[in-house]
Parts: sequence; C-alpha cells; structure tokens
Amino acid sequence: QVQLVESGGGLVQAGGSLRLSCAASGRFFSINAMGWYRQTPGKQRELVATITSGGSTNYADSVKGRFTISRDNAKNTVYLQMNSLKPEDTAVYYCNATIRIIGRNYIYWGQGTQVTVSS
Repeated sequence: QVQLVESGGGLVQAGGSLRLSCAASGRFFSINAMGWYRQTPGKQRELVATITSGGSTNYADSVKGRFTISRDNAKNTVYLQMNSLKPEDTAVYYCNATIRIIGRNYIYWGQGTQVTVSS
C-alpha cells in the first residue's frame, strides 16, 4: 500500500517561512510527477507547484518567486520551501504524486497539512 505522509505545516507570521515535506512509502516501481496543492474552505483545491521526475517545475502565478519545489528521488520525498508568506497563503496543503505500479500510473494524495499565516 502506497502512502504519502506530509509534515512541516504550522502557524507563521506574514513574511515568514515554512518548509513542507512529503515522503512516499510502500511498494512501487517509480514516482513520476509530484506536486503540492492547497485548499481553503468553500473553494476548490488549487495547484501550487509541480515537479517532474527530471526536475522540471511549474508554479502557480500567485507563488512564483516566493515558493520553491524540490525533490529527493533517493528518499522519494518532495519539498515545498515557502518564503515571504502572506495571509492569503493560509490553507490546507496537500501533497500529490503519480506513482507507477505494475505498468500503470496511479495518483495518490497526502492527508493534508495546515498552514496558517497571521497578519
């Protein structure tokens, strides 16, 4: 059984930084793209950043220049470094991964971690 376990959320003042981590565990062949999404009450989950297995990245316009996504393929882990945080970054952040198992790709989600930015 594949699991994504997130850590690193919390409460921070505006202008501060947080680093989220998400580790994949279980039996699988490989991990393709990984990413971070976020959701606030009453709104749809939105993309924050993604990274391919080769290291190509993509960011939402709202976080460009402030957030950095990276991954350690040896540890099956993806990170999100969040700097210059704003109150509007407050949300539950979810890790996402496309994982290859026996010739097929499956999408997995983490349980979510709360990020709260106070003004």
